[in-house]
Amino acid sequence: MTSIRLNNVSKSWGSVEALKGISFEVAPGNFTVLLGPSGCGKSTLIRIVAGLETVSGGEIFIGDRNVTACAPAERNISMVFQSYALFPHLNVAENILFGLKVRKATPAKQKEGLDRVATMLGLTPYLARKPSKLSGGQQQRVAMARAIISEAPICLMDEPMSNLDAQLRNEMRMEIQGLQKELGITMLYVTHDQIEAMTMADQIVLLNGGRTEQIGHPTELYGAPCSQFAARFIGTPPMNVFPAGDLTRGALSRSFRPDLVARPDLLMGVRPEDIYLGEDGVEAKLVNVEYLGADKILHCELDGSRILVRTSRETSPSIGSTLRLVWKNEDVHLFSKETQQKIN
Repeated sequence: MTSIRLNNVSKSWGSVEALKGISFEVAPGNFTVLLGPSGCGKSTLIRIVAGLETVSGGEIFIGDRNVTACAPAERNISMVFQSYALFPHLNVAENILFGLKVRKATPAKQKEGLDRVATMLGLTPYLARKPSKLSGGQQQRVAMARAIISEAPICLMDEPMSNLDAQLRNEMRMEIQGLQKELGITMLYVTHDQIEAMTMADQIVLLNGGRTEQIGHPTELYGAPCSQFAARFIGTPPMNVFPAGDLTRGALSRSFRPDLVARPDLLMGVRPEDIYLGEDGVEAKLVNVEYLGADKILHCELDGSRILVRTSRETSPSIGSTLRLVWKNEDVHLFSKETQQKIN
């Protein structure tokens, strides 16, 4: 197993700064996810680690070796692309073996590797097929098999499931995570889907505008977001954030921290799942209901702010009715309105 370390990595195209001093480490055998909205620099960063893009500044280490100036072939990594990058004129077996043939592996080693990964990924019945005859999930497995057969200690994945439907993504999340643990691979995985990140990652690197917003285990980013951006990007539905001063001057002044009335510089955040219905809560008007099967999302209006409440599917209030919302002080997050950063 091998580690990855980035030290103050930056990337610019002329006056456009795509990455602004990115630093983090991926421990050996760790599954790290690069997460963030479109345009935040995720794919640029993983291509820099792969050697497909050059850095404008900073250093990249794989293990103890500085690979900043090394070609991709010298980095001992494998990569799975968003488009799978399969050769349409080659069958499944030839696609999987392509890298081994380029490196002139012996026929015995090629056969041994093919049998192993095809069995592992359930591809044995499809080895003679061309990629066009496979489903999206099967094509992804071929791309993964090609990466696994190389036996590289590091695997990079650039949004490999973006072309799959929701059900197949759920299945493939478990497969990818299971394979990573079974093989002990150090993995760097790019996605804009926070559900993928939360369910798969040992560590999340949350990017925003080319910078690292927060780094940590999924439980840290969910339970202790460092900023309003992190608070609203992590969690489905997103955290409710509203002006603390405006809100407490009205309905909440009776029940929640009267000291915030004099703090118009603060924003208050509460997750929808931390709000519940009670008899002595603050009054809010129900304006819409989303039925999600296992639960419901109630859209409420409170002192001019829209509040989302996650509740059980058995809850059945009517639209237009008045609800009483309750939450605990310890579930409240406070942010600076000016800097958007969390305050203690």
